[in-house]
Amino acid sequence: MSPALGGFLFYLLVILVVGLWSLRRTRDSKDYLLAGQKLGPFVVSLSERASGESSWLVLGLPGAAMALGLIEFWTALGCLAGIVASWMLIAQPLRQASADTGALTLPTLIQRRVAGGTSDEDRRWAFRLRTSASLIILFFFVFYVSAQFLGAGKVLHTTFGLEPWQGMLVGALLIAFYTVLGGFFAVAWTDVIQGLIMFATLVVLPLVGIIELGGLAALREGVVTHAGPDLLSWSGGRTGWAAVAAIIGGLSWGFGYLGQPHLLIRYMSLRSAEDVPLGRRIAFAWAFPAFFGALLLGLVGLALTGGGLEDPEQIMPMLALRLLPAWLAGLFLSGAIAAMMSTADSQLLVCSSALTEDLYTGERGDARRMLLYSRLGTLAVSALAFAMALFSESLIYAMVSFAWAGLGASFGPLLLYVLFRRGLGPVTALAAMWTGALVTVIGQNLPALDALVSVRVTSFLVALLVLEAGCRLETRPEAARG
Repeated sequence: MSPALGGFLFYLLVILVVGLWSLRRTRDSKDYLLAGQKLGPFVVSLSERASGESSWLVLGLPGAAMALGLIEFWTALGCLAGIVASWMLIAQPLRQASADTGALTLPTLIQRRVAGGTSDEDRRWAFRLRTSASLIILFFFVFYVSAQFLGAGKVLHTTFGLEPWQGMLVGALLIAFYTVLGGFFAVAWTDVIQGLIMFATLVVLPLVGIIELGGLAALREGVVTHAGPDLLSWSGGRTGWAAVAAIIGGLSWGFGYLGQPHLLIRYMSLRSAEDVPLGRRIAFAWAFPAFFGALLLGLVGLALTGGGLEDPEQIMPMLALRLLPAWLAGLFLSGAIAAMMSTADSQLLVCSSALTEDLYTGERGDARRMLLYSRLGTLAVSALAFAMALFSESLIYAMVSFAWAGLGASFGPLLLYVLFRRGLGPVTALAAMWTGALVTVIGQNLPALDALVSVRVTSFLVALLVLEAGCRLETRPEAARG
């Protein structure tokens, strides 16, 4: 057995042990979906960061930086601004709202805050809101989970020579196994391990690469030699509106953090709202080095390899195998798998909750039966996402960008209004959700429009305008609020 394979198998063994340990702590749907709301800030913050930064951060962003250069700095900066805004603005009020309403899922929380009355009319609107939110989550998360399975295929293909479909199958089976067993307990604690490995990968590997090159001056010289000075320009060599649009497009990634259900449920799983300040400090300490490390990793890869890779998103595993001892390379390559797993498992749980908590309308008296339904929902979404990944020709970066924009626009503006604005009625809330989703889908299929102004900007702002206009026009009794 090669040292690289040994390091990878050791990582997998640890993950499976955590899954089996979590099985004993998962007794009902609340345990399965939110770990009984008993998690402390250290676990939640690392889990939130690992879940938020999927294989996109370890594979997609370095690949984009390798191909496009320093213009991807604006993407990193936008993401960091979104992380700060989400923890500062939303985390504490959302945890308190979850306690006040008893909601285990984002759709249920929205429904209870917007249409929480007891009249027949309120019940009808509650059903429409909850169902719409669940369908939007399921639609975009299938693309998002598929991107994570694609990441597994790429890493295992580069590292061990597996066919991409075989790597995707290994990743899908492993994630489904421990998620079905332990639910949120398993997801959160495996995220801690995965988040630490991701952090080490994104910090250590670029530093080793710079040492190999001979310093920052050699890095700059290598990039200029192989790709020209434009890649070290903050605008990527663009001028005029093209440069402005590219910078805005990068910064616009920050909007999405306000509306990602798999991150928002992390805040809801905290023991109490008082744990948020410590959690945010841990999250920030992880995020800043990791993002700038990913950006640097792409530039180091360009300087060391000269570019020209058929798939630049494979630069991280290539550098790990080239620069590190085999056993450490195997462990760090697990960082890419960890990035994929830590996001996909969280998204599978959110999809499962959408199916069993928000869409299922049958009898809920039997806790064991509801837990079984949650696990079956996880398996069903895993199978659908694997099938999509198997036949997809898209890059990880593109698939994540689409899902990120759709979820951010559908739920980000709405959640801000749910938490901070009085007078929000169900008609406006429903219209804003569907506006964010539909504008994203339309914009994705109009490349010329997306090139002019990123769909991440347009979809978010249009949804925000719908909310503001609706709140001014729509009136409803204050007693109807939950």
